[in-house]
Amino acid sequence: MESFLIGFGSNQGESSKNCLLAVEKLRGRFPLIRIIRISSLYRTKPVGPVEQEWFVNGVLQGETSLTPQGLFAVIQQIEKDLGRLRTVPWGPRTIDLDILAYGERTVCLPHLRIPHPQLHKRLFVLVPLAEIAPSWVHPELGISAGEMLESLLAQEHDEEVQLLEMETS
Repeated sequence: MESFLIGFGSNQGESSKNCLLAVEKLRGRFPLIRIIRISSLYRTKPVGPVEQEWFVNGVLQGETSLTPQGLFAVIQQIEKDLGRLRTVPWGPRTIDLDILAYGERTVCLPHLRIPHPQLHKRLFVLVPLAEIAPSWVHPELGISAGEMLESLLAQEHDEEVQLLEMETS
């Protein structure tokens, strides 16, 4: 089994529900995947050139016997099942699932880059990542998630990340 980190987010429809549904689909439908830890959900200001609603984001940690490409195929299917349409780059989406890391591997394919090339620059990734795996070390940069977050927080940025209070039943 290989460890992995997946970032997830949504800003269309019931965003929190979309995120939780994606996690459940990943957990329930695929016996070769085991979810270990799931971050809190965070409300995050969109990054990029497209005017759109705020996102709900989180990160999960798991293990799998799938290859990186196999795991990518699974998350692409979940996105499709949840109505993801790729019409506008960096635009609104019902669900977005990104492999942030896969063990200590580096994957560089036209459709898949691991570790995710922007993860060390994004608060909406680093805040939930540092919550669940602060000592995870980036295989290319050689620094931990906690250190990446601390470094990014020390810089000027326009991102806003707020813990999303969830209703308990």
